[in-house]
Amino acid sequence: MKRGELYRVAKPPGTDPKKYRVFVVVSRPLLLASRFSTVICAPVYSTHDGLSTQVAVGIAEGLNHDSSIHCDELASLPKSVLTHYIGALSPVKLAALNKALTIALALDESV
Repeated sequence: MKRGELYRVAKPPGTDPKKYRVFVVVSRPLLLASRFSTVICAPVYSTHDGLSTQVAVGIAEGLNHDSSIHCDELASLPKSVLTHYIGALSPVKLAALNKALTIALALDESV
């Protein structure tokens, strides 16, 4: 499992009405390699509102249609549910994800 990989998750957490939802792993590599059983992920939705906290993704990333990663809705998921690999973000998309996370979390880019 690596940062930027997309996984299809059955019965996503919370009140999500979908049977399945794609999530992208956003946790740092050190956490992914640790003994901790959960990782931080961002959900992928078919809607794109043009917000700076959303990253457009689609067929190039292994999806069936154009969608977007929503960095304002981060979730902690058990590693055990991330089993159905869909694809991975390119270096350009990963950089866009980093920027969207920085905006979503109001982090100072110079740190």
